[in-house]
Amino acid sequence: MTKTLLPCLAALLLGSVLPATTVLAQDPANAPDVNMYEIGQTVLKIGLAEGVTPDDAIDAMNSKAVELNMKLVGHQNVGKELESRGVDSPRLEIFQFCRPEDAVKMVRFNTIYAAYMPCSIALVEDNEGKYWLEMLNLDMIINAYELPPELQAIAITINGEMLSIITAGATGAF
Repeated sequence: MTKTLLPCLAALLLGSVLPATTVLAQDPANAPDVNMYEIGQTVLKIGLAEGVTPDDAIDAMNSKAVELNMKLVGHQNVGKELESRGVDSPRLEIFQFCRPEDAVKMVRFNTIYAAYMPCSIALVEDNEGKYWLEMLNLDMIINAYELPPELQAIAITINGEMLSIITAGATGAF
């Protein structure tokens, strides 16, 4: 990730000092790798199935998390908080899940993983009144950095469990 980010940042910084043709006129064989992502690619977004209410989705997610031994370590009801302040808001709730033992292993390897913890799933009402469950696309994070086999297994397991939790919520299945 750093290998592709630094040349891109350097090109942007130099581009503000040098004419664009100077920065872009490089030998294509020696050009830096640049990976640009559309923001939607970083998020997994699943609509609630027909007949599944937001409360059903929450119950199903919490039930699945307990089954998987994932702890609900945080819940913010942003919409309700704003409404208590007199601000009109769609329903917006954020649920945070974690397995503390795995979190510590990841952070001991590299503290940067703390920025991705706990794993969050947001329940969001869009402008048309449709409800969505959204979470980070953890595949992008897992694939961005080579982990030792034990930590790779933990990351893949957590990703699978988060996918199980969000799917349970979207389908209302316990």
